[in-house]
Amino acid sequence: MAPGRTDTAGRLDAWLNDPVDPLWERPGPDASQVRRDIVGAGVFLLVSLAMVLLTKNMGMRIEGEESWRAYTAVGLMILPLALRRRFPLAVALVASALFVGLSYLSPEASMQLSFQAAYFAALYAAVAWARDRRLLWFVMALVLLAMVLWLVIGYTTTSMIESLFEGYESPEGPLGQLTAAVLYTSVVNLAYFGGAIAVGRTAWRAALQRQRLAEQAGQIREQSGELARRAVVDERLRIARELHDVVAHHVAVIGIQAGAARRVLGKNPDAATEALRTIEGSSRDAVAEMRSLLGVLRTETDLRPGSDRAPEPDLADLHELVAGHAAAGLDVELRCVEDRPGDLEHVPDPLALSIYRTVQESLANVVRHSTATRALVTLRAGGAAEDGARPAGDEPRWVEVEIVDDGRPRVGTNGSGFGLRGIRERVALHGGDAEIGPRRTGTGWRVRARFALRVRDGALTS
Repeated sequence: MAPGRTDTAGRLDAWLNDPVDPLWERPGPDASQVRRDIVGAGVFLLVSLAMVLLTKNMGMRIEGEESWRAYTAVGLMILPLALRRRFPLAVALVASALFVGLSYLSPEASMQLSFQAAYFAALYAAVAWARDRRLLWFVMALVLLAMVLWLVIGYTTTSMIESLFEGYESPEGPLGQLTAAVLYTSVVNLAYFGGAIAVGRTAWRAALQRQRLAEQAGQIREQSGELARRAVVDERLRIARELHDVVAHHVAVIGIQAGAARRVLGKNPDAATEALRTIEGSSRDAVAEMRSLLGVLRTETDLRPGSDRAPEPDLADLHELVAGHAAAGLDVELRCVEDRPGDLEHVPDPLALSIYRTVQESLANVVRHSTATRALVTLRAGGAAEDGARPAGDEPRWVEVEIVDDGRPRVGTNGSGFGLRGIRERVALHGGDAEIGPRRTGTGWRVRARFALRVRDGALTS
């Protein structure tokens, strides 16, 4: 086959079918659609027979043709339409054979509008509902061949030519009378068959588009459900980390103060009283924070403006956190290092909360699992990029927190590992880097988390 013919056939196939999914098959009609086809064909049959009767009463009939032929031809032409969507290709072949044969049985019926509309509907249904698109090409080729043979036989029959030109005046124009008639009839039939194919192809494409939209809607629903599920899981993980950090911090403080109160209870009642006061305050703070977190699980209104949920801690609360551990007996210092004054004030609230929880969990681990007596918390923020350039404005480009101590692991105090894992999860949530492990000096433990910041839509984000 020549390349030009191959390209033409490919373009026609792409026009008639779907180039993206050439194997797609339109689902067949359901039971209700089949019932509507049967009822519709019955109504159309009754109306068409009535129209034949009216035309005969008007005198529009061919002399010598028996009356029953027109009724029979119209009826036989319409009956297959009852199954046009269930067996579209078979109905198209049967309708083509009937169209050719019944046109000779009853020329009077072939001139009826209902007779021609029935054939148009059969061709339309074949293109719109055929599930095997390759077989459709074969059927359409047979239909076109049958129509060409019908025209050739008709124009080579003397009686037809004589009846066609009977009563017409002498021809006028450059073309012969027979040539003009052949061309005229060919154009009409081309428009007739081409229109049926074009309308059927439009209906088939519309069905394909509806199915794709339905599939896309289903995927969107599934993705929405998955996103909602992931959001719930992420929120549960966040609350679990919050609960762990809150409980670990306050319980560590309570444990230290309880031990101190027990040792000085008989020697220094005032010191014991102060320790018990610290225990009381820590327990109340723990209960308040846990209630705030559990409120998220009970209702969603605590996330709305005007709710009574306690505000989340931020970097400004680190001083109070450090002071609480210092009061509990740990020599802890907080250092803030900024390239420019106010850099730390630009840190986003979600990141500030994660930094606070990282410091809180690290200090709680020092108290529970280390022999350290001193700890240093260093909070740094800077604006220099990797190339040393400072961006426009005063916004920092990075922020990091580092917690180091001078102790060794305390024997028999191994934890569950959830605290360190929570720190890594918080850091990863903001796209940061976490370094957790022994110090290079050989004494003490080090926790370091660093986050890169960037400006998005005028706001600083991690």
